[in-house]
Amino acid sequence: MAEKRTVSVWIFGQEYRVRSDSDEESIRRAAAFVDETMGNIRDRTGAIDSLNIAVLAALNISKHLMALREKEGLGGSQEAIPLDQLKELVRLVESAVPVDPSTSSAHH
Repeated sequence: MAEKRTVSVWIFGQEYRVRSDSDEESIRRAAAFVDETMGNIRDRTGAIDSLNIAVLAALNISKHLMALREKEGLGGSQEAIPLDQLKELVRLVESAVPVDPSTSSAHH
C-alpha cells in the first residue's frame, strides 16, 4: 500500500489539505475539476452560498460518473467503484465543503 501524504489544494478560493495515498498529481487534478465545476455552477446559477454550490457540483459530478458507468455497461451500481476508492472520493468531497456554523442548521 502506498504511503499517505498530505497535499495542499485550492478549491473555490479556500485551501484544503488532503491526506491520501493517491499520487499528488491525481489529487491536484481532482481538486481542479471540483473547483472548475463549482465555478461553472456559480457562474450559471448566480448562487453565492458555497454549500449550495458544493452540493450542486457533487450532483453534477455524480451525473457524469453515472453516465460514464452506463456507457461502460456498469449500470448505476456503486459496487462498480471499489469501496476504498468510494470512501476516498467522499473524503475529498467532504474536505471541499467548509463548515460554517451559521449555515449548519438543516433546511427542509
